[in-house]
Amino acid sequence: MAPLWVFGYGSLLWDPGFAWSARHPARLQGFHRSFCMRSIHHRGTEAQPGLVLALDAQEGADCAGLVFEIAPQIAEETLEYLRARELISAAYLETRQPVRLGSGQQVEAVAYVIDRAHWQYCGGLSLEEQAHIIARAWGGRGANRDYLHQTAAHLADLGVPDADLDWLSARVAALTETIPAQVARR
Repeated sequence: MAPLWVFGYGSLLWDPGFAWSARHPARLQGFHRSFCMRSIHHRGTEAQPGLVLALDAQEGADCAGLVFEIAPQIAEETLEYLRARELISAAYLETRQPVRLGSGQQVEAVAYVIDRAHWQYCGGLSLEEQAHIIARAWGGRGANRDYLHQTAAHLADLGVPDADLDWLSARVAALTETIPAQVARR
């Protein structure tokens, strides 16, 4: 049996939540990492949605991340876990995408991409709008700003530049200095 491959570009980089046998730097063509999904469960609420990253289709785009190799014996349970986590509101679509490893090898990996027809899709927000939303949102898995800071830090550790996430992380840090904790938790 062949292993299962899973592409990570956001929180899976620092909190995969599943057992993996290997992980490799990888690139996915035709998509970019974007805060284009309203979060109403994990990093926000229906009353005050946060923002989470999604793979948003864009011609000529290239998204760097990690691909996780999952042993065939635990592939089904891993998919069940990922579906419960990622498909909680059906804003993501579970797809199989060709992903190129740093070695040049190409594998087909599970990748969760945004459904642009879903009401949670919010592509096109300016970075300043994103920063204000992220600075205030809080959901079932905690502060939206923590999700942003963790992802930006892990991308930096991997040597993956992402100017937008770096700018957002700095801007949100500046904004949260002026937002009282009780307001940020509403």
